Amino acid sequence: MAGDTGLKRTALHDLHVKLGAKMVPFAGWSMPVSYPMGVLKEHLHTRAAAGLFDVGHMGQVMLPAGAVAALEALVPVDIAGLELNRQRYAMFTNDAGGILDDLMVSNRGDHLFLVVNAACAEADIAHLNAHVPGVTVVTGRGLLALQGPAAEAALQRLLPGVAAMRFMDVATFLWQGEDIWVSRSGYTGEDGFEISVPDAVIAAFAEALLAMEEVAPIGLGARDSLRLEAGLPLYGHDIDTTTSPVAAGLAWAIQKARRAGGARAGGFPGAERILRELAEGPASKRVGLRPEGRAPMREGVEIYAEAEGGSPIGTITSGGFGPSIEAPMAMAYLPATLAEGATVYGEIRGKRLPARITALPFHPTRYKR
Repeated sequence: MAGDTGLKRTALHDLHVKLGAKMVPFAGWSMPVSYPMGVLKEHLHTRAAAGLFDVGHMGQVMLPAGAVAALEALVPVDIAGLELNRQRYAMFTNDAGGILDDLMVSNRGDHLFLVVNAACAEADIAHLNAHVPGVTVVTGRGLLALQGPAAEAALQRLLPGVAAMRFMDVATFLWQGEDIWVSRSGYTGEDGFEISVPDAVIAAFAEALLAMEEVAPIGLGARDSLRLEAGLPLYGHDIDTTTSPVAAGLAWAIQKARRAGGARAGGFPGAERILRELAEGPASKRVGLRPEGRAPMREGVEIYAEAEGGSPIGTITSGGFGPSIEAPMAMAYLPATLAEGATVYGEIRGKRLPARITALPFHPTRYKR
């Protein structure tokens, strides 16, 4: 549905307005960046209780079960080995070994279910249509994310049985006569669920959750600070067509079957670079930075090895203040030779300020394994 601004609207647009959300353009959609609670409190509420996010701008796609080999030709991930009712993180790669988009893939028995990023959805669907037979774009369904330590208890009241799910399980439940597709996953570092709901009942479903004391509506602002604390990359910022999965710190998502010596080694775009970097290591890699003091170092800030002189050795791809860690945090691609704990310098308004290379995530993740 499109509004008078030309921006697309999710099925929950009227609810956001009713809740007092500040709406902003995002990837061609009108989306809530924050609610009257404010970004800082929304972030902390999600870590302490449960936050409800509208992620209906993301693309939902179904592929026939027989499309496994065709999909494996586009991603460096083991799709054939994905068990029934399980979900896996994946990325479309290009011939140079860069990332076209990252996505989620679920094995739902008679079909595969994919969730792709809003900004890349059109390109991803065109890419799939060019290489995979039987692509179906899911319409008439919205997508919610319920995240935080109280998410399980809250969702269990509406969908009895979700508590038994483990991290990256997928299942279908019935609510008011409609099929609700649930995965135990998210983008905050917290335990939680992503929930595909028919448009006909999504507002009622969201309001039923929001009526619970633990649950508050959360906008894109807090979604960004939550994922950054969790060390999770954002497409178009921390990963793009030039960054390889290995340099991006996503080698964990490339299973043994697709690596050198594996049952189906290579056979995906950019395999030469990706397999080489798995063996030899990348020249640069995504790292965490903890700037000294309280001032954040934001995206685009250039990083130097020394306090004075020299050329930049990297650029910050995401940065901000972490409400849960009560400190600034950033991510950047830096030479792989630099060790954790090393000091580098970010140049802000002509002044170089120190930052320490640190392990990711900045805040511990709490997935239910």
